[in-house]
Amino acid sequence: MQDDALSAILATPERRLLAQLFDRSVTYNLTRFAILRLLAFVYLVAFTVAYTQLVPLVGERGVLPADQYLHRVAFYEGSRSAGAWSSPSLFWWIGTSDAALRGVSLAGIVLSASALLGATNALIQLAMWALYLSIVHVGQLFYGYGWEAQLCETGFLAVVLCPLTTLRPLPARGPPVVVIWLFRWLIVRVMLGAGLVKLRGDPCWRDLTCLAYHYETQPIPSPISAMLSRAPLWFHQLGVATNHFVELAVPFFVQAPRRSRHVAGVFLVAFQVFLIVSGNLSFLNWLTIVPALACFDDRAWSRVWPRRLRCATTARASDAHRRASYVLGFVVCLLSINVVSNLLSPNQAMNRTYDRFELVGTYGAFGVVSRERFEIILEGTDAEAIDEQTEWREYELPCKPGDVARRPCVLTPFHHRLDWQMWFLPFTAERFGPEEWFVHLVSMILDGDQGVKSLFANDPFPNHPPRWVRAETYRYRFTRSGETGWWVREHTGQYLRPMRRDDPDLIEIMREQGWK
Repeated sequence: MQDDALSAILATPERRLLAQLFDRSVTYNLTRFAILRLLAFVYLVAFTVAYTQLVPLVGERGVLPADQYLHRVAFYEGSRSAGAWSSPSLFWWIGTSDAALRGVSLAGIVLSASALLGATNALIQLAMWALYLSIVHVGQLFYGYGWEAQLCETGFLAVVLCPLTTLRPLPARGPPVVVIWLFRWLIVRVMLGAGLVKLRGDPCWRDLTCLAYHYETQPIPSPISAMLSRAPLWFHQLGVATNHFVELAVPFFVQAPRRSRHVAGVFLVAFQVFLIVSGNLSFLNWLTIVPALACFDDRAWSRVWPRRLRCATTARASDAHRRASYVLGFVVCLLSINVVSNLLSPNQAMNRTYDRFELVGTYGAFGVVSRERFEIILEGTDAEAIDEQTEWREYELPCKPGDVARRPCVLTPFHHRLDWQMWFLPFTAERFGPEEWFVHLVSMILDGDQGVKSLFANDPFPNHPPRWVRAETYRYRFTRSGETGWWVREHTGQYLRPMRRDDPDLIEIMREQGWK
């Protein structure tokens, strides 16, 4: 009898823990509502970006035409059908015309707007996922960022989060708890991946100094970035320590009992909000908040939720819905094996997917932080011949540093994709020289291409294209106390020599790549 009593006492904490983790009285209807609305907002931004930029970037006369890319994939895979299986996209069947690119983007805008307004339906979520996956798989390097795969993965989880036969914002039946757990598993992987790649990457993350450089050298700084960059070193060290705590410690409480899980959720959301304020990292941080919302249940939401939007239902998901969630959970578990191996590996990859449908991936950001900021500035002239006295006019990108007096943008969650890709050019310049896509961009400027003009903030030659274009390299830094403007820059060299439309090297590159 004494042994039985002792066993009961020892088992009590474990039973309490399991009871809290698997408490069927906990509901997630409001959680689903919040996840789907924020995800729809991210989708809406992403499809709007595609509608405005996809044609000049990968259209029929784009910088990297999607049609040529699909031909290369089909050739490499051995056939068009094999290419379609290796890189699934609707554009294999509907073509990659400018009209098709705009049509897919516009369809995504309509669907995401309907979801944002409250439509809660698995077929709508499936359609948005398929449309965006199709765009990612023809976007090439302009869609090579980790958050593109993260949006696809988040979007597919949302498919099974929704019922199939209703459009109501708050369906009568709650979502399957398995999918809520899968959202939590996603935020755990995102945060741990980001934290571990930093510790294994740049030494400045280990000596707590990375943020002394990051605010100035990140892809698209904001006015707040300028203010933060001038903070004292102790502030940056505290920021890095906080970063490590949120990315490496907090994730272990995401699957904990209610109170610990809610505290973890607050830390995760607050951290992403700070990142949103401190820079312009596209929609990455907005998207990362989506799975973090799965830390909260309906009782937590009811404290801040408008009464008219509350839902008191405790009805569980239907049997069919729960079975679908079990299948998804099994698939995610299998696909997570490679992800966990990557997280444990000393050679951790920063962003990678392990399946063609972007269902489960590994993520991370800023494993290496630049100490100095270099910018490639495009310049043109209409002079017949060039010499030291030639007047060159600069092309300004919408939000990248150029004019030293121009205030940095407040852009998030929008994404100027050419701006971002130009940020990467200085990192490869010394080893590889000008990238071929950039040479094609210069060719399009020399042709006066209207599509590529839309990617810039200004047109120095509105009436005719320039005769010559070149690209110069500058070192930029934020102004300090007593200096005017936003930036100070110093010329450091040339990225691309002056080129004319009839330049033999330009013509040869165009011919080799099959560009018109």
